[in-house]
Amino acid sequence: MSASEPSLSVNAGISKLKLTFFGAGSMAEAIARGLLERGLTLPGQISMINRHNQDRLKELHDRYHVITPSTEEAKQQSLEEADIIFLAMKPKDAQDALLQLKHFVQPRQLVVSLIAGLSIRTIEQLLEARIPVVRTMPNTSSTIGLGATGICYSDSVDGQLRTLSEEIFQSVGITAIVEEEKLLDAVTGVSGSGPAYIYYLMEAMIDAGKKLGLDDESARTLTIQTVLGAANMVKSTGEEPAELRRKVTSPNGTTQAAIELLNSHHVSEAIGKAIFRSAERAAELGAMIEGGSKG
Repeated sequence: MSASEPSLSVNAGISKLKLTFFGAGSMAEAIARGLLERGLTLPGQISMINRHNQDRLKELHDRYHVITPSTEEAKQQSLEEADIIFLAMKPKDAQDALLQLKHFVQPRQLVVSLIAGLSIRTIEQLLEARIPVVRTMPNTSSTIGLGATGICYSDSVDGQLRTLSEEIFQSVGITAIVEEEKLLDAVTGVSGSGPAYIYYLMEAMIDAGKKLGLDDESARTLTIQTVLGAANMVKSTGEEPAELRRKVTSPNGTTQAAIELLNSHHVSEAIGKAIFRSAERAAELGAMIEGGSKG
């Protein structure tokens, strides 16, 4: 069977497919949890494997009742029998994992990569096969159904498989289809690493509130609601953040004083540089994996 004609039964829906996560970190857990909590599949349809950390696998099995093979034979069986294999290992482990996977992967399967920077070409080279590959960049908000995932496809991914992959990630948030694969590094910088920027801001807001005399609970509650409300204002009104900011910034008022101080410290520029650096680092990680594959 050719790679362009997978036998993957997509018409039956996600619930009938066997999903194997090769890697059992936070992103794999976020997607598995999202699929399970929305009733799109059952725990017995999901296998999660890693290299050595049996405590982590036990934790996932106890929490979600998913299959967590422990022996090499059982891990191999999970990979061979999977309809969809999610590449969810750390970038530094990707080369070795893919070289292992190439002995089991089959043309009928769909490979979905969650690894920052890892190109479709490198995946195909390491697997020594031209199979359907979906490259994605989700974020950890997928855990609560509010994820943002950038997606692009190899030439071997047909319309049905595109629909299937989008359904998976739309079940845990929103998706953005990226036609130019290189732009997934930009997705990494903006939304892949994005939640951490917001948490960083929230840490600072909570800490400042406490230093001004608020108790821990009040500082935390006010910060959470402020961030939640601001995000929903942008979403519900459709207005640009800059316009909403101008509306709440009265001349010579408290907000203007705060914004002027932020501008004096070039905070906006620093945020932009941070996002560029995240995107740049994604490209560096991909180049390291590709370079290692040629060694």
